[in-house]
Amino acid sequence: MAQTYTVADLTVLEGLDAVRKRPGMYIGSTGSRGIHQMLWEIVDNAIDEAANGYATNIDIHLYEDGSISVEDNGRGIPVGIHPEYKISGVELVLTKLHAGGKFNNNNYSYSGGLHGVGASVVNALSEWFNVEVYRDGDIYKQNYASVEENGKITSGKPLFPLKKAGKTDKHGTKITYLADRRVFDDINVQYDRVSRRLQELSYLIKGVTIKLTDHRTIPAREVTYTSLGGLVDYLSQLNSDREVIHPLPIHFSGERNGIYAEIVMQYVNSDKEYIYSYVNNISTGEGGTHETGFKAAITKVMNEYMKKVPQSAKDRVDFEGDDYRDGLSAIISVKMKEVQFEGQTKTRLGNPEARIAVESIVTEGLTEYLQDLNNAPVASMIAEKALTAARSRIAARKAKKLARDKSKADAAPLVGKLSSCTGRKPEENELFIVEGDSAGGNAKMGRDRKFQAILPLRGKPLNVEKKRMEAVLANEEFRSIITALGAGFDKSFRIEDIKYHKVIILADADQDGAHIRAILLTFFFRYFRELITEGHVFIAQPPLYSIKKGRETIWAHTEKQLDEAKQKLGRGCEVKRYKGLGEMSSEQLWETTLDPKGRVLLQVTMEDAAACDNIISVLMGDNVEPRKQYISAYANFNKIDTYQGNTVN
Repeated sequence: MAQTYTVADLTVLEGLDAVRKRPGMYIGSTGSRGIHQMLWEIVDNAIDEAANGYATNIDIHLYEDGSISVEDNGRGIPVGIHPEYKISGVELVLTKLHAGGKFNNNNYSYSGGLHGVGASVVNALSEWFNVEVYRDGDIYKQNYASVEENGKITSGKPLFPLKKAGKTDKHGTKITYLADRRVFDDINVQYDRVSRRLQELSYLIKGVTIKLTDHRTIPAREVTYTSLGGLVDYLSQLNSDREVIHPLPIHFSGERNGIYAEIVMQYVNSDKEYIYSYVNNISTGEGGTHETGFKAAITKVMNEYMKKVPQSAKDRVDFEGDDYRDGLSAIISVKMKEVQFEGQTKTRLGNPEARIAVESIVTEGLTEYLQDLNNAPVASMIAEKALTAARSRIAARKAKKLARDKSKADAAPLVGKLSSCTGRKPEENELFIVEGDSAGGNAKMGRDRKFQAILPLRGKPLNVEKKRMEAVLANEEFRSIITALGAGFDKSFRIEDIKYHKVIILADADQDGAHIRAILLTFFFRYFRELITEGHVFIAQPPLYSIKKGRETIWAHTEKQLDEAKQKLGRGCEVKRYKGLGEMSSEQLWETTLDPKGRVLLQVTMEDAAACDNIISVLMGDNVEPRKQYISAYANFNKIDTYQGNTVN
């Protein structure tokens, strides 16, 4: 790793021309996802300094006007004049795409940023963008702005060359920016979403101190995250709402061929597996080769260990990999160069060398742990859990109960329930899962039969977080959903076989509706996760109000929209509050909620599997107090932006 970091280390691949024209290509969307990705791009640069041993503190401020500042005490962006481009290193990094010190692997061993596009893209999509660099005892300063001239916007234009602005004892970089309202639907980031990610980063980079201050509240909210235990602390936090079967997590790490992996494992009293993985501090919610290597190693090591566990001849069982992961909660953190991401959301690792490295590291680390006599009690607990899981699996298979239930679920008749569509192209078809018979009946009458199918729920489904798979498969409502999707269930699920590429939850905007949405999302997260990661799950947003005057009707989803509609229509308008979907006629339901031309859908996304898992455990698990605290802090059943998703039609 380079001990010096100068302007000569910066390389450039292309300019900024297309960023404002197609922002979604660089930050995902111009909605909630995009405005948060802007912040992550700047934070990731500071995190890379910390992850590579150059910074210990990161300070983030959220201001009332929507602007944000991020400061680190790293080395500071190089300030010299680049020999080829004849501008300062600061201006190079902030005005050229793919410009930075992360391409030759000399300045950063591992980098989580998007290949150097981060800071320049944020500059291009900001109304204004200011940078201060603290380096060699001097303060360097430069301001940028997106300026409109003759009807054309010039993005990220430097207002003056980089200049010295005083002396300092500090070192590092401070960036302050205001996202451009001409680009984004809403420039305000969500405090809880930001704080969760920062806490996660503090666990992933042991010893770094991250402070978040939100000046948008009175008094300002402040929180500081730091972890000396790193991943061990992180797993303990994730398992805080679960019953663990051994108090101290299993922890080991290693390096193979330039790939570093750290693993922490703990078994909990559950029949599910909870595996969270990261590459260069980026969550890989869709898994990948590192998870494949981890699972292969667990199976290999445990197979060898179980040969030594006494079993009577009549009770001897043949184990499968799933038996060893029954109730396993684990974090895999990999650091490597030349990362190759795959999948719809680029959160699945594709490097084959990562599988080999992780499998080798886990095989050595877990074998050493199990052979240590001091760990014999934990090893015995793990063996017993695997035996219980294997016997349960074998008993279910012998009785053919589970197989029969799965078969019934895939082939069960849905006469009187599902109103299917006539279209035969899954990519064009939509399945609405509707709360209640009344709303379901209106939806059936109001829909477009060519591509919209309606499945009413006649009762509240089970909370799958508290039930074993057999109970889930026995539930009539879930069986109906499994049959309607027509693509199998759990490990037999094949996403390429789904009959509908949009699965839309349509429930009332009240507490019961919110509960049903939570239950269904938990069901999809646990047994059909690919539906979420591949972007097939949506939440419909029916309006709360109709505002009518004469022949004109305006629909409003929020109190703000209601006020705007009343101002537009003037005095004498009639306002109606819809308490449930059943109060709408089939024509109104089509106009407001079913018609792709006028409806609002929220696409359910999963930026971080660990954060999603944690929230589901809090909201749907057995521990009541954390759930009360979360609902008290965050629940708002009438806000359109309650869900972390993208607004689509």
